Amino acid sequence: MDLLEYQGKELFSKHGLPVPAGKHAPDAESAVEAADQIGYPVAVKAQVLIGGRGKAGGIKIASNAEEAAAHAEAIIGMEITGPHGEGPFTVGELWIEEGSEIEAEYYASVILDRAAKKLLVLLSATGGMDVEAIAESDPDALVRHHVDPVKGLTMDEALEVAGKAGIPEETADQVAAVLVSLVEIAKAEDATLIELNPLAVVAGGKVVALDAKVTIDGNSLFRHPELAELADDLGGDPQEEMARRKGLTYVKLDGDIGVFGNGAGLCMSTLDVVAQAGGKPANFLDAGGGARAEGIMDALEVITSDPKVKAVLFNIFGGITRGDEVARGIIEATKRSGIDLPMVVRLDGTNSDEGLALLGESGIDNLHYEKTMLGAAEKVVELAGGSGE
Repeated sequence: MDLLEYQGKELFSKHGLPVPAGKHAPDAESAVEAADQIGYPVAVKAQVLIGGRGKAGGIKIASNAEEAAAHAEAIIGMEITGPHGEGPFTVGELWIEEGSEIEAEYYASVILDRAAKKLLVLLSATGGMDVEAIAESDPDALVRHHVDPVKGLTMDEALEVAGKAGIPEETADQVAAVLVSLVEIAKAEDATLIELNPLAVVAGGKVVALDAKVTIDGNSLFRHPELAELADDLGGDPQEEMARRKGLTYVKLDGDIGVFGNGAGLCMSTLDVVAQAGGKPANFLDAGGGARAEGIMDALEVITSDPKVKAVLFNIFGGITRGDEVARGIIEATKRSGIDLPMVVRLDGTNSDEGLALLGESGIDNLHYEKTMLGAAEKVVELAGGSGE
C-alpha cells in the first residue's frame, strides 16, 4: 500500500524524523486557511501516488493568500501523468508546507531487497528531480549498504555510509541519524520502501525530509489498523483500487493485452510467452487456485476497465479451478457488460472439455480458442494489432 506524501510525513513525525511544518488540505478554501496558519511563503503540493509532480506543475510556491488560493484552485482537479506513463491521476487533495530555503539536496531511501532478504540503505549526495538520470550516468554516486536484520543500522555504520556518499562533515551526523530512523521506521511499520527525494539541507543547516514516498507491505496491515484505515481513501490507480475492493490479485503494466491466469506461476509464464510472441501485457490478474464464475466476472471487469487493453488472454489450467466455471464466468460477464474486445481462451485440465463446449455454444463472436499457450499468445497479439512496436 502506497502512502500519499502527507501520510508519509505524518508517519515520520510519529517516529521523530524531521519534516517541515505542514497541513493537509482537502480543498482550496482549507488550503488558504492552512497557509495562513503556517505563514508565508508556503509550498502548495498536489497529493498523488506518483513522482514527477514538480515538473507537471503540481507543486507551487505561494507568497500570500491570493497566490495560495490561485495555486490551490489550479492544482485541485489537475491530471498528472507519472514520469513512466503512469496514470493520469486526478489531484483531489493538497499538502500545504512551510517554505524552505534549500541549501543542498541529497537522496536517501530504504528498500526491502528480497533477493538478499535484508533492508537496503541507499544514499547519494545528489538528489532532486533528476536523481534517476544521475544514478544511471554515475552509479558510484549511489552508496548501498545492507542492514543486519537483527541489530539494525548502527550510527557508526550510518556515518560510514554518509562518508562514502560524500556527505559534508557538517551535516553527516544529521544524515546518519535520518538513515538510522528510516531503518527503524521500515521495521516498525513493515515498509518495503521509504524514499526521501530530496532529503534537504535548509537554512540553518538543518536536514529535513522534503518529500516522502512510503510503501507498506499490504500483508502486514492487520498489525497496523491505523494504516489499514487509510486504504479506502488513497485514490490510487483505479484498476488497482477496483481489484483490491474485489479481493483480486492484480498488477498493472504498460502494454495493451489483458492477461488472466490462475496461479502466480502460470501468470508469470503467460507474461513471458506473450512477450515471446511480440506482445506487451497491459496487466495481469491472478484468479488463484479456485476461481468460480462470480470471481471470473469480477476479474474480467477489472481487466477491461483499463482503456489501454485491446485484447484479453485467458490462460487457465484446471486443477482446483474447473473449466466449466471459468467458461460460465466469461459468458456471463460478456452478456452483462457487453464486452466487445477480442478474447482468446486457452483452457486445459479439470472440466476443460465441458468449458470449451459451453463457450462454443455461447455464440460469442469475439471469442477465440487455442490449444497451446504459445498459440493463444500469438493469437491475442495478432488480435491486439501486432507487437505494438
